[in-house]
Amino acid sequence: MDSLTFGAPRFLRHLMDPSSKKIPVMEFEVSKVLEELNLTMDQFIDLCILSGCDYCDSIRGIGGQTALKLIRQHGSIEHILENINKERYQIPEDWPYQEARRLFKEPSVHSTDEQLELKWTAPDEEGLISFLVNENGFNSDRITKAIEKIKAAKNKSSQGRLESFFKPVVGTSVPVKRKETKCILGSAKPVIKLKAYSMESSFQFRPKVIASIGLPTLDLGSRQSMLFSGSFCFGT
Repeated sequence: MDSLTFGAPRFLRHLMDPSSKKIPVMEFEVSKVLEELNLTMDQFIDLCILSGCDYCDSIRGIGGQTALKLIRQHGSIEHILENINKERYQIPEDWPYQEARRLFKEPSVHSTDEQLELKWTAPDEEGLISFLVNENGFNSDRITKAIEKIKAAKNKSSQGRLESFFKPVVGTSVPVKRKETKCILGSAKPVIKLKAYSMESSFQFRPKVIASIGLPTLDLGSRQSMLFSGSFCFGT
């Protein structure tokens, strides 16, 4: 969700979730979010910092609803800190919220003029495990499986298309056209009689004619005549 805080105009959530979960994809548009919350972009950034972000600690006891209430009352984190009950809410020491705010507003990005040379090499397994598991407490099995996926993906010749994540898969083949048949004209056929049968009162099937229905042929003139035939049988 940090992409909205960084200023992305739209954000799609659950796009890459497995189809088995059947979770609908949610679209967030930052302009509509700001309009519904009645906040400016600067206030929205402060709201996200108060609610909890990856770049600094949050104030214990302040969640999303309380943060929104405080932002609406005071307008910014600075004014909140001036008016907050410091006995009820513990503010972290040396709280770098201003640096987090600057990171959201002025992220370090590369311009389009710069040419980046990306080299896809084998993953540094020892370095990843040391950084993620030993230093940051990630699960060892999870990281090992992720590394194996990276190694397996590197051996693939091409990247999968976006359509492969959705069902049904968009087909690229051209549908086969039905063969055209020629009609041979002929004279009208005689009436076809349909017979219906009934059952005798016994376990053995003994059909008996109880009705005879006549259907005329359909004369299409310049087209081929069509015949109707069939029978009705009642029994077990």
